[in-house]
Amino acid sequence: MKHIVVLTGAGISAESGIKTFRDAGGMWEEYDIMDVASIDGWFKNPALVLDFYNKRRADLEHAQPNKAHLLLAQLEQHAKVSIITQNVDNLHERAGSSSVLHLHGELTKVRSTANDFDVQDIGYKPIHIGDVCSQGYQLRPHIVWFGEPVPLIQDAAKITSKADVLIIIGTSMQVYPAAGLLHYAPASIPIYFIDPNPAIESTKQITVIAEQASSGMQKVFDELLQQ
Repeated sequence: MKHIVVLTGAGISAESGIKTFRDAGGMWEEYDIMDVASIDGWFKNPALVLDFYNKRRADLEHAQPNKAHLLLAQLEQHAKVSIITQNVDNLHERAGSSSVLHLHGELTKVRSTANDFDVQDIGYKPIHIGDVCSQGYQLRPHIVWFGEPVPLIQDAAKITSKADVLIIIGTSMQVYPAAGLLHYAPASIPIYFIDPNPAIESTKQITVIAEQASSGMQKVFDELLQQ
């Protein structure tokens, strides 16, 4: 059975109504990224950061997986599928994917500011200043912010190194360390890059599909099943 590794970014969830930071109308127009998505921003104004993620969590509760998410879940009927996502939403899981690694954390979880391993699943509930862990320390979003290490990057690299097929969906592959995962893929495997504004060009190894996640993934899905 083939092992298909999938790297996903904000573009796959945009079709579900999840705002991105970079696109027109995205969150960068409402917030300074460093105020709400950096460790310095947290120390500067934790109430603002908590409010930002409370709103994102409320939005996520009403979002639904789109066709691209569902096709990836369906692909598990035909191959081993490992998803490595830069997204903090749970749309892959809700679509039915069983193996999802969240590089940048998970929106529906919080953790203690004193213990990175004290993680709680809160679903879509808000958290506020004064909400504490069992040891009395403030809770924070279980998110990897700018200025923090990415704890699961080595696990992601190991998964990518064992791929028979690599699919990249909705990510510019410009943000490190996630962008570096491409270099861990075996040299001979086929790579599919799905993005309406691709940052790379097709090569003998890389097939670029300049489309939205759903329509692009449908093409890849159909091609893989014909092989």
